[in-house]
Amino acid sequence: MRTIITVLFAVFYTFFASMAYGEPVVIKFSHVVDSDTPKGKMADRFKELVEKKMSDKVRIEVYPDSQLADDRDVADKILAGEIQMAAPALSKLKELSPKIGLFDMPFLFNGIGAVDKFKKTKEGKALLRSMEKKGIIGLGYMHNGMKHFSANERIISPSDAKGLKFRIMSSAVLTAQFEALGAIPVEKPFKDVYDSLKSGELDGQENTWSNIYSKRFHEVQEYITESSHGYLGYMVITGTDFWNSLEPAVRKELGKLLSEAIGFGNQEAVQKDILDKNSVVTAGKAEIFTLNEKDRKKWIKVMKPVWHKFDDVIGKDLIDMAETLN
Repeated sequence: MRTIITVLFAVFYTFFASMAYGEPVVIKFSHVVDSDTPKGKMADRFKELVEKKMSDKVRIEVYPDSQLADDRDVADKILAGEIQMAAPALSKLKELSPKIGLFDMPFLFNGIGAVDKFKKTKEGKALLRSMEKKGIIGLGYMHNGMKHFSANERIISPSDAKGLKFRIMSSAVLTAQFEALGAIPVEKPFKDVYDSLKSGELDGQENTWSNIYSKRFHEVQEYITESSHGYLGYMVITGTDFWNSLEPAVRKELGKLLSEAIGFGNQEAVQKDILDKNSVVTAGKAEIFTLNEKDRKKWIKVMKPVWHKFDDVIGKDLIDMAETLN
């Protein structure tokens, strides 16, 4: 109880002190990547827009490269009032809202277009507010891209992955995904993946073209399967108490500017996905295969049982609805 009171005091003191002295409210926006990435550019664009249109009311301070928090503790730091906004990976939010695990489902979405359709539905919008009772609210979604497999074995059929060790983020869905393939899921920090692939500790991993290229995974993997089997994205979040403490007009304008910045970031992400794929192809270090429609149907048949392992946690109706958007 004392902790909750302390947190609330910190939030409201910061806000009302700013208002009392006519100073702009400071929003510390934390993220874990370089400034020269789509997410980094989104955060910087948000800062620029706020400086241009409402600098007398709000000041945005952007802290990239995990300077203030990483995705594992970002929610706690928002609740403690140490930061006010962040953009963690969706997978990092499942403990606050298990339904967000929907985005980890393998072969549920057949591309970014289907993901965008889902985010615009009332169900997609509801997920943004599904953490409110835990003190966190989502303000918008942002893309990284669709995930693909890389490995030192050629992976075309689901059986090709059997016995291979794949790096995963901490996720019950991703664990079930690889276990359904007869593969061995290994939780490993992102920063350690390259060395683990190079040493042979891991046989493969799953990631977007952007991450494969920027982390040079294509240099230590013999094969890449362009599978588009899963989605990797982010959610811009803030504290519910902090957000509600802002004047309605300020919230409305900030939401509008953030939406514009996210739109810019998503365009950057789509372009980067294309450019980074071309860079991997040009490098010629890994042999690349693309799943055709016949191959995808084989994978979906194997993966559908994984979806419904989580009917009670995520919701069968939500999973079924998302599938119809392809």
